[in-house]
Amino acid sequence: MSQSPAPAPERLQHGALGTGSIVFFVVAAAAPLTVMAGIAPLAIMIGGIGAPAGYLIAGVILTVFAVAFTAMSKYIRNAGAFYSYIAKGLGKPAGLGAAALAVFSYNAIQIGLYGAFGYFAAATAKDLAGITLPWWTWAGIGITAVWFFGYRSIHAGAKILGSLLIAETGILALLAAAILFKGGAHGLNLASFAPAHIATGGMGSVLALAFGAFIGFEATAIYREEARTPDRTVPRATYIAVGFLGLFYAFISWVIIQAFGNTGAIHAATTNPAGMFFTAMTTYVGTWATDAMRVLIVTSLFAALLAFHNAITRYTYALASEGALPRRLGHIHPVHKSPYIAGYAQTALAAAVVAGFAIAHADPYLQLLLWVNTPGVIGIVALQALTAFAVWRYFRRNTHTESAARTVAAPLAAGILLAGAAALIIWKIGLLTAASTTVNWILIGSVPAVFALGVGCAARMRRRRPDVYARLATTDVDAEDLAAATQDPQPMSPDPQPSVSQDLQPSTNPA
Repeated sequence: MSQSPAPAPERLQHGALGTGSIVFFVVAAAAPLTVMAGIAPLAIMIGGIGAPAGYLIAGVILTVFAVAFTAMSKYIRNAGAFYSYIAKGLGKPAGLGAAALAVFSYNAIQIGLYGAFGYFAAATAKDLAGITLPWWTWAGIGITAVWFFGYRSIHAGAKILGSLLIAETGILALLAAAILFKGGAHGLNLASFAPAHIATGGMGSVLALAFGAFIGFEATAIYREEARTPDRTVPRATYIAVGFLGLFYAFISWVIIQAFGNTGAIHAATTNPAGMFFTAMTTYVGTWATDAMRVLIVTSLFAALLAFHNAITRYTYALASEGALPRRLGHIHPVHKSPYIAGYAQTALAAAVVAGFAIAHADPYLQLLLWVNTPGVIGIVALQALTAFAVWRYFRRNTHTESAARTVAAPLAAGILLAGAAALIIWKIGLLTAASTTVNWILIGSVPAVFALGVGCAARMRRRRPDVYARLATTDVDAEDLAAATQDPQPMSPDPQPSVSQDLQPSTNPA
């Protein structure tokens, strides 16, 4: 494996994404329609009418994390995200452990979603169009489509995700407007946010579900190399994503309670959680909207699959660029500027896992989705906690001009709260998997095992490939872009020097 630096053309397309495009990527990964129609009824069944407050609480905690995360974003100038933050704050061994866990977790979430995609696509096609195909055929179609759009330019992916995200949030907004216009089942009220309904025994389980609903928003930093003015774009996209998801989830889950009334909502969520949103849509809007919602759940899952695929390939690209993975995985397509070799690898892995579950005649929803997704959710929340502590330690060890609120209070509070959230998800893992104790322990154990594997690889790399080890988490894509611009100025530019000196100013930081 060659350890020479990647050639100059092997770069992602700088300046391709604005704030809106990044928000589309990370919010689409959260699959809002699927989360609401598929998970919110379960939260209401367990936590009662106080479930909407659970999404707000999770949103507030993740906003505190975003304060710490964005404070350090201007000092982390590559697409490594969790890997880079943790390596800078807690050391390179922990950073490589985080890299292994991040790649594992994002793959687990993305590949598990193919089970849900195949399940819902098969049911929807059969009921609405009379097309009968097994779930794994639809999953294969999804794998192919995700590969195609991931292979193409990041612009194509942003446009697709933007359209699908607008459609899925639009159908939920239509339902909400109809319920509010008709005054719900028995009039509108805010009992869901009363302290008596929040402080219930089931709120811990609701929070376990709520944190899983935000997975993907932290991936804003992965797109730094492709972002325009990343020091502003990445923090802005992070705040917009977490703010939108928290408020949207709380609002829609509150509205669905109004559709049935406080008592009726708990009864509907208990007797038919899978049909709760569809029943409300038929009652308040019409059957045509219910059919549209069924189709949009499938497209919502596709949007999440594509968003996670793009995140995984960019994580892989960042690691390959620094030699932590084979250099070939970091190759960029000469025309589309996508990490297409990493895309081939991720697609092949997804196809192999889906094929394995299909051959074993496993249930696409209860086993492929729930079993494969769950360690991914635990891994991401654990990485968020580690990242928060890494931010705190980084600013303790480096000179900076940030406030204590962003460098001490926010990271420590977020780290403690997110560690508690990870423990809560592990404690309530039966809600997420519906599996046996043995299976649950295997799923839980895979998370520290993968992290330990990454740490072990770092120790081995330090002994056998010290030059590669020294380069870990050191790539500065902003400096490389600046150097490229300086070496190859545009021939029609009358005076490129002012723009160069201006770009140099934000680079004077401890990183």
